[in-house]
Amino acid sequence: MSDMTPNPEEKFVGIQVSPISFIDEGVETVLDTLKDRVGVNVLMLGTVSWLGLKTGRSIAHDLDGWPDHGVPEPFTMKGGAYFNPDPRYYTKTLIKEFRATDKEMEGIDILDLVIPEAHKRDMKVYVELMEPFFKYAGHGSASAVDIPNLATCMEVDVFGRRKDEPSTSNPDYRNWMHAIIEDQVRNCDLDGIMWCNERNSPLDQMMQGQAPGDFSEAARAEAIARGIDVEACRRACIAMYGFMQDALGGKEFDDGAFITFIRTLLEHPEVLIWERFWLERNKDLDRELYGLVKWCKPDLPFGLNIWNRNHFNIFRRAQWPWDEQTMYADWVKPITYQHQSGEIWHKEFGFFQKTILRDFDPAAAMKVLDGILGIRGSDLDSVVQDGLDPDTYVYGQCAEALKGVHGKAKVFMGLGIDAPRVRADQAKCTPDIAYRSVMATYRAGGHGVVLSPNYASMKLTNLDGVAKALTELGLK
Repeated sequence: MSDMTPNPEEKFVGIQVSPISFIDEGVETVLDTLKDRVGVNVLMLGTVSWLGLKTGRSIAHDLDGWPDHGVPEPFTMKGGAYFNPDPRYYTKTLIKEFRATDKEMEGIDILDLVIPEAHKRDMKVYVELMEPFFKYAGHGSASAVDIPNLATCMEVDVFGRRKDEPSTSNPDYRNWMHAIIEDQVRNCDLDGIMWCNERNSPLDQMMQGQAPGDFSEAARAEAIARGIDVEACRRACIAMYGFMQDALGGKEFDDGAFITFIRTLLEHPEVLIWERFWLERNKDLDRELYGLVKWCKPDLPFGLNIWNRNHFNIFRRAQWPWDEQTMYADWVKPITYQHQSGEIWHKEFGFFQKTILRDFDPAAAMKVLDGILGIRGSDLDSVVQDGLDPDTYVYGQCAEALKGVHGKAKVFMGLGIDAPRVRADQAKCTPDIAYRSVMATYRAGGHGVVLSPNYASMKLTNLDGVAKALTELGLK
């Protein structure tokens, strides 16, 4: 346990915030509220997204009600760039016209609007971006992405069918991501970048009942260049997909689902070769963007917003070691949305319980995984309603991250304040949860916090719990 007292000179209290909040409430009102009432000194501003969770109003108002600020009406968000893209940077990609066309944002460049006023108040502005950019399901997504020929950028599954996410190997998509970051870094007086990578690997996809990718032409060419037998991998993935479909469908296995999974893996080891190839290409994107930012502005901080599935899934936990990520990040933000996370953990365990752990008692199997991963949550039948306790969950994840980065990157904990719920019986955020989450972060030795996922859905009364903790810690 750390007895560190945070240094006010190194204060990092961030908050993720939508462009629409500044339009609904006014720039000065939002900034003054966040700085004076809460104690925020870093804005994580969503600038390019088609997800309401990143650039819209509350996406869970049906369950959670509207917060005590802002406009209590749904926002028919179309999505896109909420700044004015500079066409000079987009000559190497077909994705050129992606400026947001929401009528509320017409003629407004959110970075031009917010940065000067934030800097007047000694508040920093970071750009927040999340990949994949184009996917319609979940997180309050726009109903469509109006970009011609975007379908040519999509992944291809193991059976040759086009999927619903863009391929990170596609040069148009990859060059576009490079361009949106270089454009903003060079043209705007930013204080940092937060990059989030939330991709399901081929093994993830199969356990969730989907046919895996990416077997697009560009991905196949990259694999061949790395000496991989693509067709052998494709056949192996078809075999593993077949097993997962049988497991999900209730087929009886002579030796049970877990042993049959191991047997399928041993008979088709190319599944792991493809998983490894996919993983390295995914990490390559993070590495490229880190290098790009440092090439443009060597002193500009680049941080990673780390998916909570990386600590809820034994395969992902093994695939994403903290120490490796310090090679391409100045800081990391582990997502620990405590009140929401009981449902997230329950859902993640469900992928295992319905497939490779199908034959075990669910409650007992969950406790085994809980122990391996160090989650220390409630039992299977109550974890959704209880959420995860900040004093064990936030503290434990912060301590794990600090141990893993070996002092080579800072750890800013992503704390859930009114993170959207999906069930009426799911735990709710409270001022006490917010208070204890902040205290647990600093007790573990964390370097700061990022209030998440979106100010537009946060109740000021819950943010008051953050303010109370920051006051006690001498940070407000």
